[in-house]
Order: sequence, then C-alpha cells, then structure tokens
Amino acid sequence: MIPLKDTIPSRTYPFVTVSLIILNIFVFLFELTLGENLSEFFDLFGVVPATYFELKKSGAPFLLVYYPFLTSMFLHGGWFHLIGNMIYLWVFGDNVEDRMGHFKFFLFYLLCGFFAGFAHVYINPDSEIPAVGASGAISGVLGAYFVLFPHSRVIALVPILFFFDLIEVSAFVFLGIWFLLQLFSGVASLGAATGGVAWWAHIGGFVAGVLLSFIFIRRNRY
Repeated sequence: MIPLKDTIPSRTYPFVTVSLIILNIFVFLFELTLGENLSEFFDLFGVVPATYFELKKSGAPFLLVYYPFLTSMFLHGGWFHLIGNMIYLWVFGDNVEDRMGHFKFFLFYLLCGFFAGFAHVYINPDSEIPAVGASGAISGVLGAYFVLFPHSRVIALVPILFFFDLIEVSAFVFLGIWFLLQLFSGVASLGAATGGVAWWAHIGGFVAGVLLSFIFIRRNRY
C-alpha cells in the first residue's frame, strides 16, 4: 500500500518535515554526481555493522565510530528508495511535527534514526554491506503516528494485479499491517548473508518511535 494522504489537517507549517525532504533530495542529487565513487561513498557514510564493531573494539574516537548513524539517514540507494521514503515522511511527518513542535520533532527524528541503526547492526553484526536510507528514522515517525493518531484515516493506493485502487483505512490498521510486514520479513531475514532491505532498522525505528512519543508529545491534545 502506498499512502497518499491522511485526513488530519496540520495546524502549523511542517518546517522540519519539508526541510528533511529537501535535504534528502539534495544529498541524493549529489550522489548522482559521484558515478563509480558512489560505492566508496556509501562505505564511508553508510552504517556498516562489521566496521562499526571493528572500530568500537579498537577504541577508535567516538565520532569516527558513530557518525555513520547520522549521515546514513540522508543517503539513498536509488530513485524508488528515495521517493518511497519521502512519500511516507510527507504523509505522516507533518502531524507528528505539529503535535511535538518543530525542535522536538527534529530531535525525535534523529534519535529514531540512531535507534534504527543500532537495531540493524546488532542484528547483523557480521554484515559488510552499508545500510543507507531515511527509512529507520521515518519508521519512528510512523510509530509515533500510530500512538498519536490511531483513528486517523489514510487514503492509500493499493496494487491489485495489474491495476491500482484507492482505499481509505484507519491509521491503526494501515500502520499495524505495515509493522507486521516488517516484523515477518525481519524474522525471515535472520541469518541471511545477502543484502537488501534493512528490516530490523524499520522495526527498531518503529518501536523507538512508539516509546519516545510518550516523552516528546506536547501536553495539549486535539
């Protein structure tokens, strides 16, 4: 299912959400200029579990060990990867930002991204494949939306064979199905040596978003 919009209007302009989308697009356009150097760029700025543990074990400086958890949030492996993530951030980010406030939302987003990265490296400690993408942090936004707006309606595009159809479903059902798909896929991927979707980053980010939402939420309610 591809979310197109929700039914809850935002009371404030989502400055952080829009800024994050612009920054992700800008970084991706820069990636396109790297050509054959892109792989090396991902090795340097993506999260590589095996490298993380090697650096940590060697006593490397703190920034050298942990900076990829930040930089990887703004990298993407292709147009579909970028567009898919930005659609989810656009649909769900504005309301969560509205509820938390701009600065708190930005901090919340980064923290969810870090937790997502940690979930990925500790589930895949021997992987030498760089993990990149905003999906871990965005999964945290989905987790917060799941808690804050369970009765919101989400209008989604659903592929049915060779056609697409529009449906309207509650956010609780939409995000619940999304999380279960990540969980089933994550369990199925355990022990796999191949690359692909960082399912456990999605799971870790979503769980972090659910838990952190109780800390970052404003006291006023709709």
